[in-house]
Amino acid sequence: MRKYIRPAAQRVGIQKRFGWHTFRHSYSTLLRSVGTEFKVMQELLRHSSFRSTLDVYTQAVTPAKHAAQAAVMSLVFSSDKSGGALVAG
Repeated sequence: MRKYIRPAAQRVGIQKRFGWHTFRHSYSTLLRSVGTEFKVMQELLRHSSFRSTLDVYTQAVTPAKHAAQAAVMSLVFSSDKSGGALVAG
């Protein structure tokens, strides 16, 4: 870490301090972003429960957040035949 990774990060302008644990968080998030099943993620990260994998290690990726919001918005604001918006409720 000290000899290779941190010097490389500094050369590309990363000043924030990080460690091996940062890579576990990134790995978990990347696994989820490519659609990896939860149980597979749990086993690859060697967690006893997939809840810790999801609750602690995995973050939603921005494009996935946008897609989820767009899908909900299309449901809420979809037009019916009379031209009005359908609102769930």
